[in-house]
Amino acid sequence: MSIEKELMNRSGSKCEFCGSTEMLVTVEVANAPESGSEGSVLVCTTCKKQIEKDDKMDSTHWRCLNDTIWSSIPAVQVMSFVLLNRFGSETWAQKILDMVYLDDSTKAWADDAVRADNEEVVKHIDSNGNILQSGDTVVLIKDLNVKGGGFTAKRGTAVRNISLVADNPEHIEGKVEGQQIVILTKYVKKSS
Repeated sequence: MSIEKELMNRSGSKCEFCGSTEMLVTVEVANAPESGSEGSVLVCTTCKKQIEKDDKMDSTHWRCLNDTIWSSIPAVQVMSFVLLNRFGSETWAQKILDMVYLDDSTKAWADDAVRADNEEVVKHIDSNGNILQSGDTVVLIKDLNVKGGGFTAKRGTAVRNISLVADNPEHIEGKVEGQQIVILTKYVKKSS
């Protein structure tokens, strides 16, 4: 039986958080000790987007965590714990966190998942909203004066094998006219 079918059976074909029956998908819980259905949850696309930080968190939507944190399913408990920690500064979430009890193995998993969730992944995004990866080729969309280089990098110049600046999502590095330069991501577009 596929993971999705197992999760459908487990959840009664509903989102394991908000109860929606529309457009359900599987999401793996971070740092799960087991793969498969034991380390995954079934969620609607609204929940998925917020879990994966693609949409802004809507605290009204997540009031369901008051119930899901008490689920008998460890994966649901852990994901609920992670989400409650995202709302930690809000009184309602802190009250739930203060009351919750997780067995030792689930608590260890939840703590690991919260640490993983807090490690912000820096996304480098080009002028068109495409996510850039190290090694990509980009094209300049504007003439850029290269400080200290004494030249202008012309619009349309391809920059191959870029590097991402780890701590700044607005900067990439690449070679233009044989010189390694830092380029703002808003001035490039990913080449296909």
